[in-house]
Amino acid sequence: MQYRKLGKTNAVVSALGFGAMRLPTKGSETDVDEAAAIEMIRYAVDHGVNYVDTAYVYHGGMGETVVGKALAAGYRQKVHLATKLPVWSVTSRADCDRIFEEQLRRLQTDHIDFYLLHCLQKKHWAKMRELGVLAWAEELRAAGRIGHFGFSFHDTYEAFVEILDTYDWSFCQFQYNFVNEDVQAGTKGLKYAAA
Repeated sequence: MQYRKLGKTNAVVSALGFGAMRLPTKGSETDVDEAAAIEMIRYAVDHGVNYVDTAYVYHGGMGETVVGKALAAGYRQKVHLATKLPVWSVTSRADCDRIFEEQLRRLQTDHIDFYLLHCLQKKHWAKMRELGVLAWAEELRAAGRIGHFGFSFHDTYEAFVEILDTYDWSFCQFQYNFVNEDVQAGTKGLKYAAA
């Protein structure tokens, strides 16, 4: 496995991470095939993957629960765990607290290594700033409950630059692959963030 330093952090993560957005199911999105998913996640970790990404809403809320079960029995200590705050569901700092505590319970952990504002877009960015979510995250980081703070992104390049330039993020995540190099943040965004 190849490893790389992630963003502005000192964390060294596997070049391939395990994304838990589409775990195997037994039919419906929320009916996760736990045995198969746990086997897949542990197989990946046993073969060098050390970055596991999930989110509050994946699999209708069941994604984090299954990831938590997969990372039991010593696997949690082997990975950098990432999850996300669903910004579209947040109307107060109390919502942030409630969701974060629920995530810790689901994931069976006392801290999140990489915490992201999920699917941050221009329309949600102003609300997050207004609600003081950045200060909220800094408090969690100071208390050791969040290791690094970033955002995932699906919007225009211009919105990406505005969000990136407004705060000292540790890292960011956005859609990028061979077929959409010029979609959303795109190659320009990748280069801008790296600079």
